[in-house]
Amino acid sequence: MAVSQPYTGAEDKAPRCVVAGQHSAELGDREVVVFLIGMRVNRWRKVRSWWPAFVGMPRMLRELAAQDDSPLLAVRSYWSGRVFFTVQYWRSLEELGAYARDSSRLHAPAWGAFNRSAAGTADVGLFHETYHVRSDQVESLYGNMPPFGLAAATSLVPRAKRPARAAARRMGQRDPQHA
Repeated sequence: MAVSQPYTGAEDKAPRCVVAGQHSAELGDREVVVFLIGMRVNRWRKVRSWWPAFVGMPRMLRELAAQDDSPLLAVRSYWSGRVFFTVQYWRSLEELGAYARDSSRLHAPAWGAFNRSAAGTADVGLFHETYHVRSDQVESLYGNMPPFGLAAATSLVPRAKRPARAAARRMGQRDPQHA
């Protein structure tokens, strides 16, 4: 049975920023660290508690972006109700940890200040999740998208040129284009 090609013709219709068609992120043999970090404003009126954390993250991201050969590969910021967070892609766990602990950089002093002044108030909550991802653990699909997420951190390749993913096989999925 023939598989329909839903993205046929998209090349002629896609806006300039969009990479038409179906694509995947390509890590090669690399590993990547996906780091989610954010805050939740628990009491809007307690601005003095949450404001330093709110303005601190953009400063840290600018600091990292200005660094030659930055270990931060890509970042995207989001807001949902009381929660503000970023999805970050790092080159390695070691580099993420080194940045977090380096007292000459913005993060470590800001973390100490938060612990001294706001952590005990419960006016603001902080969270982070760290995922160390091997290339054979990744399943990605981007249809008519600009480089986004993991593909913005690594590279974007046409899906038809990427071999079937071990992650899809482990999840019991079959992709008709790779069957």
